[in-house]
Amino acid sequence: MATGGLEPATIKNLLTGDIVNCLFRPKEYTFSKQNSWTRSTAIGQTMQPPQYKSGEPMTLKMDLVFDTYEEPAGSRDVRTRTDGLWKMMNVAPQKKEPNTKKSEPPHVEFRWGTTWTFQAVITSITQQFTLFDPDGTPVRATVSLQFMQAEQTGKYPGQNPTSGGHDGYAVHMVKEGETIDQIAFEEYGSSNAWRHLAASNDLDDPSRLVPGQRLLLVPLES
Repeated sequence: MATGGLEPATIKNLLTGDIVNCLFRPKEYTFSKQNSWTRSTAIGQTMQPPQYKSGEPMTLKMDLVFDTYEEPAGSRDVRTRTDGLWKMMNVAPQKKEPNTKKSEPPHVEFRWGTTWTFQAVITSITQQFTLFDPDGTPVRATVSLQFMQAEQTGKYPGQNPTSGGHDGYAVHMVKEGETIDQIAFEEYGSSNAWRHLAASNDLDDPSRLVPGQRLLLVPLES
């Protein structure tokens, strides 16, 4: 993959299961993390060593590209592709903070291919429209997002932090009504990858998936 090339990515609302598909610029994401330290007044000394107070969640910043220029007339408004992101910023009545019992926006999962995922909340969103139809309909947009880590994974998000399987592979938990081609599209970006998914998990009958079944997400060979 060339630097700056566009690769499929998804952002999933972990409360509703809704997925926003987008295009991702790999050279434009930034991880950061801060720790809080306190300083004591140095009386009669040059300095007092700082004391560690707490660690802050990791943050992730990125730009996502949405383009509907090649879509048929009547379905070219790029806002129909980005509305799902704005909904992830809204308070969900059924999502309550355990301690305060107050409603809050949903947790989300950013996934880029089969390489890594990041479970977080969206703390900031900015949408810039960059191309328009003659009637003013926006057909291309860049969305700048900032995520804040929502789960402590114990690993840097570059290496399958949500795995939980063996050999470092990520795992997909089968949900009610899911089919193997749907899972292949969600996890690999192509429903044709169902054969790879079936072979990787030694499935005798890929058409019979059981809710709660765990499928290893072995990366596709390049």
